[in-house]
Amino acid sequence: MEGMAMRSFPEDIEKTSEMIAATSTFQQKVLEVRAQKINWQSYLQSQMISQEDFSFISRYDAADVNIRETIVQENPLQSAKTFYSLLGHISKDQTIQYLLTLVDDFLQEKKNRVGIFREYARKRKESVWAQFLNLLNRPDPFIQNMTARVIAKMACWSPEPMQGQDLQHFLLWLKDQMKMPKNNYVQSVARCLQMMLRIEDYRRAFAGVGGVETIVSVLSGKVNFQIQYQLTFCLWMISFSPDLAAKLNKYGVIPILADILSDAQKEKVSRIILAVFRNLIEKPEEREIKKENCISMYQCKVMKQLELLEQRKLEDEDITDDIQFLMEKMESSVQDLSSYDEYVTEIKSGRLEWSPVHRSERFWRENAHKLNDKNYELLKILLNLLETVQDPLILCVACFDLGEYVRHYSRGKHVLEQLGGKTLVMTLLSHADPNVRYEALLAVQKLMVHNWEYLGKQMNKPQAAAADQGAGGGEGIPVA
Repeated sequence: MEGMAMRSFPEDIEKTSEMIAATSTFQQKVLEVRAQKINWQSYLQSQMISQEDFSFISRYDAADVNIRETIVQENPLQSAKTFYSLLGHISKDQTIQYLLTLVDDFLQEKKNRVGIFREYARKRKESVWAQFLNLLNRPDPFIQNMTARVIAKMACWSPEPMQGQDLQHFLLWLKDQMKMPKNNYVQSVARCLQMMLRIEDYRRAFAGVGGVETIVSVLSGKVNFQIQYQLTFCLWMISFSPDLAAKLNKYGVIPILADILSDAQKEKVSRIILAVFRNLIEKPEEREIKKENCISMYQCKVMKQLELLEQRKLEDEDITDDIQFLMEKMESSVQDLSSYDEYVTEIKSGRLEWSPVHRSERFWRENAHKLNDKNYELLKILLNLLETVQDPLILCVACFDLGEYVRHYSRGKHVLEQLGGKTLVMTLLSHADPNVRYEALLAVQKLMVHNWEYLGKQMNKPQAAAADQGAGGGEGIPVA
């Protein structure tokens, strides 16, 4: 993989077709399709295919692997011509399914046969991709996914990469398929991605169309261990590019994988997650990002999971090595961890909780102004959380922090109004959760009242509840 030091993971890339669980929907369908017999003679008699195409396909289809190679070598371009011609002129789903399975086997038997399609398209001055990309629009899901397999193999095994609109179209299709509810072929989609993301240009293109966000979104839902493994493998591929690795945790990769690690029953899932974590420390070039990722892992309780894994009898040397590496890096990072470093990492993780720094008067007095750094980066994250998350705890802490920022930074009120923060906080005054309503109300009070010390002494929860009712909130805020 372009100079990468690759490990031998159990379901590694080149063995893709046979290594997916044999019970998957896609593999079951492949076996059914291969067992079919197509009457090519009837297509010839009805003049749907030419004599030349019939001669090739009828011989090739009936031959074993060794004889097939002889048939292809007799006239290599004829094989590409016939496959393209039949896929373009036959409309019956059953036959298209069979043809695509033949093409997939054709490529799997010898990777360099991709060059035959390339040469045929070049001589005819046609796109090698157009006909296959069109088949992705067929309503039959097996046709779509077998086509995707063929495209992925051609894109990965050809000396000439897939580029431009063709590449973007294919990657967007894969991304949309991952997001599709109850997609029975998601393992096959992930398999295609595992192949594609081995290649640097394809990794960048996939990240460019929002692919990382989609993977994280799927992993945050309820998926089986096979999908967890495959999609984490995709993140591992992406993490080999230093600049992409540096951005991964902006999408919440560490918290999501930490959650999966804590529940993982399969060693291969734990193994690939630790490989991603290692890359997130090794690959980014900026020391600050390496440290930030270490702290994020520590805050997401990865250390505890590593200690539990260490107690198991693990035969795999890679996983043992990764455990030691990660533990050492995390221990080193947290030794000189300031309260502000801890706060920054927590905010960027999006996993807010009532950790000690939030309630510390000294912390806010010393650090409130730092929320303005990097064009108000941390403030914007807090505001985004108010807009996007459902978790009442996160909303409570975010409201509290915004209030403390305003209370301790003289221009805080003006900055928040410019960023739309006041409106966002006020929308939470009618939130279903009473604790969120309380923290939103307190934050609004801090935004509107100038005598902060007086407010801090006078405002207590019973009065906040009364103020909520007096402001037309209707429902009282419970006293903690």
